[in-house]
Amino acid sequence: MRLSKGPWRDVPTRTMAAAGTQFAVREYGAHSEVPLVLLTHLGANLDSWDPAVVDALALDRRLIAIDYRGVGASAGVVADTFDAMAADVIAVLGALEYERIDLFGLSMGGMVAQALLGQAPELVERVVLAGTGPQHGPGLKAMTGVAIRSTVRAALTRRDPKQLLFFTRSAAGRAAASAYLRRLTERNRNRDSSVTPAVFRAQLRAVNRWGDAAAPSAPLWSSPTLLIHGEEDRMVPVVNAHALHALLPDSSLATFPDSGHGVVFQHPTAVTDTIRQFLTR
Repeated sequence: MRLSKGPWRDVPTRTMAAAGTQFAVREYGAHSEVPLVLLTHLGANLDSWDPAVVDALALDRRLIAIDYRGVGASAGVVADTFDAMAADVIAVLGALEYERIDLFGLSMGGMVAQALLGQAPELVERVVLAGTGPQHGPGLKAMTGVAIRSTVRAALTRRDPKQLLFFTRSAAGRAAASAYLRRLTERNRNRDSSVTPAVFRAQLRAVNRWGDAAAPSAPLWSSPTLLIHGEEDRMVPVVNAHALHALLPDSSLATFPDSGHGVVFQHPTAVTDTIRQFLTR
């Protein structure tokens, strides 16, 4: 696949055959031997990645972003387990002929990342997890209710659900939400296909299964790991980051005050600086 120079708003979407279907993929950024693979959040497609975050990470890394099966422009039926989503990502990386990667999982994408590490730990050099939790993590089963209530409230008040789900209600949080939503409109051509209600339902089933699973009691993997979390995250409470930190012998934890589930979007400069330093240390 020929590498696009970006910026993110102009990166073409290509299709890649893997695991019996076609996946939508965007790849761009500075040349690096080990790419950074981006796994996105619940109900998201390729256009859901914040340009401020992706463009900053692409300054010194090759990035690969993938629509999960049945999501956005990817064909097939959406999976409702993280193991199935992880297996698809591994298949796409195999089709792209990558033998080593770094991994950035955001929210639900962090759960997919954990499933991927369970299946192919030898593939991953470094791990970044933001706003996510381990199996049976505290409050994860409540995510469905939080998401539904916030979506209904947003509709009644004519707001984007992301404002309520991702950001704090402080003046700084509201300003950051407005800036983020503006950035998401930067790509005005060749946008990804919309996310359907069936995708939300299937992915929420996957979250509930993750919350129902037995809690891990042993170290999960040995790869160096950076954990990032908003201290006021309502969807995945910050206690989940501390639980993961305790299970990962080579991990560091960065929490951000006055930050919600969208900590990566609320503080794009500080968060991407932290990630870039971790990936190059």
